[in-house]
Amino acid sequence: MSKFQAYPAYKDSGVEWVGEVPEHWSIIPLKHVITLNPQKSEYKGRQDILCSFVPMEKLKMGTIQLDEYRTVSDVFHSYTYFENNDVLQAKVTPCFENKNVAIAEGLENGLGFGSSEINVLRPSESISRTFLFYRVQEDNYMSFCTASMLGAGGLKRVPTDIINNFKVGLPGIEEQTQIARFLDHETARMDALIAEQERLIELLKEKHQAVISHAVTKGLNPNVPMKDSGVEWLGDVPEHWEVVKNKYIFTFSGGLTITRQNLQDEGVPCISYGEIHSRYGFSFDPVINPLKFVSEDYLESRPQALLNKGDFVFADTSEDYEGAGNFSYLSSTAPVFAGYHTVIARLIERHNPAYLAYMFDSQAHRAQIQTAVSGIKVFSVTQSILKNTLVWLPHLEEQTEIARFLDQETTKLDALITEAQHAISLIKERRSALISAAVTGKIDVRNWQPEAEQKTA
Repeated sequence: MSKFQAYPAYKDSGVEWVGEVPEHWSIIPLKHVITLNPQKSEYKGRQDILCSFVPMEKLKMGTIQLDEYRTVSDVFHSYTYFENNDVLQAKVTPCFENKNVAIAEGLENGLGFGSSEINVLRPSESISRTFLFYRVQEDNYMSFCTASMLGAGGLKRVPTDIINNFKVGLPGIEEQTQIARFLDHETARMDALIAEQERLIELLKEKHQAVISHAVTKGLNPNVPMKDSGVEWLGDVPEHWEVVKNKYIFTFSGGLTITRQNLQDEGVPCISYGEIHSRYGFSFDPVINPLKFVSEDYLESRPQALLNKGDFVFADTSEDYEGAGNFSYLSSTAPVFAGYHTVIARLIERHNPAYLAYMFDSQAHRAQIQTAVSGIKVFSVTQSILKNTLVWLPHLEEQTEIARFLDQETTKLDALITEAQHAISLIKERRSALISAAVTGKIDVRNWQPEAEQKTA
């Protein structure tokens, strides 16, 4: 913030979380400048017209996806009411902490209804809607509201009285408009940088997948003779590779039928379908992978579910199509059980598990499973599906060579992805800090103009 100057004079606000504010700013509770969750009785319009409908998942930071419509009479009694120019903010965790807040604009007939987990902040004439939009993203406000949440687990909510009584420093409406104009310009620049990094990450992930898919379907030698695999979605493979079904190289069995209620906080770690996300090597780490446990007695009574080093464990159910075929393989010798909704695949003969892991994660292998899965809301990956899925195998030495090559290449790509993710985190931190500084008067932007305007002034 060093390039921005402070205000000439400050005063003590008398409020711990506000601190000092510019001398000419007022200190007031939000309830004096907003109406929180306006009463539906304020709506005097027709009930037979269309309005915009906004489920929680369509309220994001700075945007509202407006592609659903309802008749007012259908949603009037059960959903949250709002109009154009209202500020919408998620009230439930983790959506609140993710700053899912936006200004309602372009609503059908100027009217909207949405999730009951959305708070509506209707600005009075004393506060700019855009200034309010930024003000409720400020760090101290966010921290104070988060610490005041009530409820359990994922159902914690910000109490309305916390928002109503939260005191803020407030300049006049013209100064609010200038602050909002400044933040619109600066955050747009930062959002563009974030979008660039996100696009870079997408490209790197595409490259990551392409490198894997090419290596595990074509090999590393571009001059090797090829043959038709006999499978349309696989195409040609090196002439000396073998194409077989999984059931000829693995034995399959189910994981423990133990339920979540039977899991405990100590004993032998247990991998259930929720911990399976296509990792190339799974090793128990109480920090990175904080698993649940089963009793030591299971070691003796259910030895078939105890994983050996090099075993694969598949999730036998998925809530989305893309997740069908998620797997992990055990890279350590520590005792780990395969839990509920899992299928264990144990090698019959010697192959390189790292090569197989890369092959399982290729689009060619996943496509087979995704084509075969059944179910409407939950996609079921049965042992039969896995047994009859085709795999393609070079000799063991070549498997090891391909795995070593992919370890090196994917490590480089993963490092670039991590670097881009770190850049996004830094930009978001600066964005948040800039908003907080501007709306609390730590920086004076009253004379600010965009660079292009400054040059032509």
